[in-house]
Amino acid sequence: MKPAALLTATAGIAIVIGLITAGGNRLSGASDVRRAAQPAQEATGPETFAPAQSTANPDTSMTARPVDDASQFYPSSVDGKPLEREQAPEPERKPVAAAEKGIDLPRPVAESAGILGFGERRLQLAGLTPTPVDKTCPSAKGPEWPCGMLAKTNFRLFLRLRTVNCDLSDPNWSGTATASCKIGTQDLSAWLIENGWAEAEAGSAFAEAGAKAKRDGNGIYGQDPRQAGAIDTLDLTQPQDMSDPL
Repeated sequence: MKPAALLTATAGIAIVIGLITAGGNRLSGASDVRRAAQPAQEATGPETFAPAQSTANPDTSMTARPVDDASQFYPSSVDGKPLEREQAPEPERKPVAAAEKGIDLPRPVAESAGILGFGERRLQLAGLTPTPVDKTCPSAKGPEWPCGMLAKTNFRLFLRLRTVNCDLSDPNWSGTATASCKIGTQDLSAWLIENGWAEAEAGSAFAEAGAKAKRDGNGIYGQDPRQAGAIDTLDLTQPQDMSDPL
């Protein structure tokens, strides 16, 4: 063999051996890296991935549709517009009645048709002219009859010592005061005037009711009701308990 050929063959063998050596070093280094990364991976736990963000257009989503057995047949949009859930109508709220104002006065005593007594104090009902107890009224079938006493008696029977509510500014008044009073929703002045047991004051809110009572012949505008046997057994005596309940 010629020296040149021998030299070339020797150089090729050296190159091949160098390549093999370099490849082995690379493989050994990669194995070392994998062995070093494995404990770190085990320490940090399995790799997690965040869920992908939805890129759906909320305007075209169907989440607003009601979910029921028939929802699968509902269209997702009408005339190109997505369906929307309508809010349920709010229940109708009834107006709350305003609380009654005034002062409750227990055990009122009818001193006449239009005047209440509370011990030493008096309370005249507003909008009327009280009927005096000694008032007498003419009768077409006999002598005058004690309409004032009967007016007071009918008023006392209506009260039955029930608590009245009056629009007083001070519950501790002295002497005689004037106020509008009710039992429940019934105005006492209106009851007396409508039944003809007291006259309405001129220009008061009860003037029309007083005129009607007079036309109908109610109470003091009519005849002695005892003649018809309507109140033969009425007790015309004064109540014994006249103390101030307050």
